[in-house]
Amino acid sequence: MQARLIVGALALLMVAGTAAAQGVRWQDLSPAQQELLAGRETTWAELAPDRQERIALGASRWLEMNRAERRDAQERFEIWQNMSAERRATARNRYEVYRNLSPDNQTELRNTYRDFSLLPSAERERIRDQYRQQRSPGLLDRFRNQRTAPAGERRQP
Repeated sequence: MQARLIVGALALLMVAGTAAAQGVRWQDLSPAQQELLAGRETTWAELAPDRQERIALGASRWLEMNRAERRDAQERFEIWQNMSAERRATARNRYEVYRNLSPDNQTELRNTYRDFSLLPSAERERIRDQYRQQRSPGLLDRFRNQRTAPAGERRQP
């Protein structure tokens, strides 16, 4: 019985691996996705399989958004497109650091950002200036050490 389960699981993994390597066929997209992605139809088969999957997923997400969510997504995309390669790399790195935080630290960071965003612009600028003056190369490392060390072992900067 256990051998059958293992063989079945391996077969599923092989099929899933093959499907992932093949990407998404244009014909497998929903009619709504095809309409949204019509400009890519002629080059769809030339895209890398993982790129096809990301685009298909993005199209699905887009189709589920309401008008305000779509407007917000377009604004964020335009900001992203206008970033230099260096700024994009920095954004990707920061996002990776964020993803590696514990859920509690992510929540704390989001709440801190929200609170900061609600401050008057003059107060936000004052805080930014204060940060720039105090910033040193090791400041971020010290901050990370405080966040990741157990409470009794936290070192003071």
